[in-house]
Amino acid sequence: MDGSMFIGTWWSLVPPLLAIALALITKEVYSSLFIGVAMGALLYTGFHPWNAFVALFDIMKSSMNLNILIFDVLLGMIIVLMAKSGGSAAYGRWAGSKIKNKKSAMFATTGLGILIFVDDYFNCLTVGSVMRPVTDKYRVSRAKLAYIIDATAAPVCIIAPISSWAAAVNSYVPADAGITGFQLFLWTIPYNLYALLTLVMVFYMIGTGFDFGLMKKHEQNAARGDLFTSGGEEFDQVKEEEISSNGHVIDLILPVLVLIGTAIGAMIYTGFLGGATDIVTAFSGCDAETSLIFATMITVLFMLVLYLPRKVVTFKGFMDSFVEGFKMMIPAIAILIFAWSLKGMGDALEIGTFVKTIVGTNASASVILPAILFLVAIFLSFSTGTSWGTFAILVPIAIAMFPSADNMQMMIIAVSAVLSGAVCGDHVSPISDTTVMSSAGAQSNHINHVTTQMQYAAVVAVVSAVGFLLAGFVHVWWIVLGVSLILLLAVLTVLRKVAK
Repeated sequence: MDGSMFIGTWWSLVPPLLAIALALITKEVYSSLFIGVAMGALLYTGFHPWNAFVALFDIMKSSMNLNILIFDVLLGMIIVLMAKSGGSAAYGRWAGSKIKNKKSAMFATTGLGILIFVDDYFNCLTVGSVMRPVTDKYRVSRAKLAYIIDATAAPVCIIAPISSWAAAVNSYVPADAGITGFQLFLWTIPYNLYALLTLVMVFYMIGTGFDFGLMKKHEQNAARGDLFTSGGEEFDQVKEEEISSNGHVIDLILPVLVLIGTAIGAMIYTGFLGGATDIVTAFSGCDAETSLIFATMITVLFMLVLYLPRKVVTFKGFMDSFVEGFKMMIPAIAILIFAWSLKGMGDALEIGTFVKTIVGTNASASVILPAILFLVAIFLSFSTGTSWGTFAILVPIAIAMFPSADNMQMMIIAVSAVLSGAVCGDHVSPISDTTVMSSAGAQSNHINHVTTQMQYAAVVAVVSAVGFLLAGFVHVWWIVLGVSLILLLAVLTVLRKVAK
């Protein structure tokens, strides 16, 4: 059997869909992802066992992003050090003295998530480790904490010009598009309906104290003292580190500020190294991954200078934190490797070619195109677990559909629909790296996080789809955003009344 008969066809969707189905059925992520990758290898080689074995490991090796793995390990070390120094505990005590109820605890978590806009991985892990003791105190379920973390990670990064996501989107814009990637990114922000409406929904749900679906069950159990509902046993083995009594809030705040400041500075610097002539083009052309690794390394050295002279952490404890941080990140790293491999297998099977064919033959440049691109982006991002990969496939297609300057506004709306749909699909996919990171940061059972967030994301997705339909007719961002916002609030109000 010839493997080429499966390449660029609907068969390319089988591996990711199989992995997702198995993950939801078995509630076990590792084996589900591996089976999906293995099925992809079999399809790619025409079901030739030995060739499939070779292809599987070749694609796994070539799909791994070593930069992100190094960043994850260093970030894990920083998180462990923050805990060991007593900085996280001190912040928890300080926040506990200022935060008097459950609603305030969730608002504080949301605010911290919005403030950490440089990178979604950094956001997920930092917000989780810092706010988890506070939300636990006021009996916020781990599923709700994971939702708040996830809803203020990618949706914030995709509308923040100073972020690794802005750099990624810029890199996917063709040179002949007639507009720079950074300019296009800025113009898509007010049309990025899913990201903006997700943030509004988070504030609405916290402000009104309203929950529905599976999340309501988790919150009811948390009110009775069961923060996990299920899957809590996987965190029983998490070793509680010795916490210094010399730690202060600055032992948490200063490293975070150094990390953010250094990351921004490194992004600007790498942009100028790449030939940029001003700060705007420097951000749009920066090397985000290298900048983040540099920032984490500088932060580790800063923590060495900050902690050791004050005897907040011993030298042995400091060095041990590297291994402990690595251990803490192993579950997330394992899923990331499998998820990347699944994405690599999708590339090998030319899933992008299949999607491009479907979009190209069924969606001419019309008023309904933004809504179609939004739905296609959701499906592709959900299937592959990567919003960045979806950007890479669909952004050039969206731009190519509106090549002339006369269609610039429709091009902006179409690209916005792709970005929105990619983040939405990423949100509801169990194999998404940011979804995995949010579960890790909140120490929530991963499937619990996926199933609860999926229902909340579906509400915003439906409203966003209607918004992009409107955008095809009305090319005025404030009308589109305003109508979508009113519709979302109306839907949530109706759901709330029905629930009562």
